[in-house]
Amino acid sequence: MSDGLDGKSSHRLLRRGQQLEIITLIWNLVGVIVLAFAAINARSVALAGFGLDSCIEIGASAVVLWELADVAQIRRRRAMRLIGSAFVVLSVYLAVQSTIVLAIGFHPHHSTFGIVWTALTAVVMFALASGKARTGAALGNPVLETEGRITMIDGILATVVLAGLLLNAFVGWWWADPLAGYALLYYAIREARESLSH
Repeated sequence: MSDGLDGKSSHRLLRRGQQLEIITLIWNLVGVIVLAFAAINARSVALAGFGLDSCIEIGASAVVLWELADVAQIRRRRAMRLIGSAFVVLSVYLAVQSTIVLAIGFHPHHSTFGIVWTALTAVVMFALASGKARTGAALGNPVLETEGRITMIDGILATVVLAGLLLNAFVGWWWADPLAGYALLYYAIREARESLSH
């Protein structure tokens, strides 16, 4: 906890941090359903990968909520390893699926629903990331600040996936979808390494 914070301010900031994580959790729970529907209809690797990433973000939010509730360190380390393992599974899926799609030249359909949801997700994730960064810094809580960076990356990934969906829908660049999958793959590998090293 940052020096100079009184008990009331600390409690208010802690509550704000928890609220930001709960919003992230709820958004991603809805997102998993929305993205699964959109990915199946459009047969989109990028949308499916982003949906799996939302599952991992749900786990990350749960870890931070545990930490903010002052849960034992051993449980947090176990949760971080589970998140890291989930990123490994996501990496394998994205590598295999994106490569197959490119190799056989599969053309995904465009998904207006997926485009709208992904655009909204980018905006929401950037706003949440900003709030978590400010709250984590004020609390002196590195876990909340780190999860804020993950949320910022989630916003960037939403933007990358959105670009792939738009290029596929409006320019006919079918290969933009699996390339967006490779962008997610890079992130998944990096996050797997980071999470498993804790």
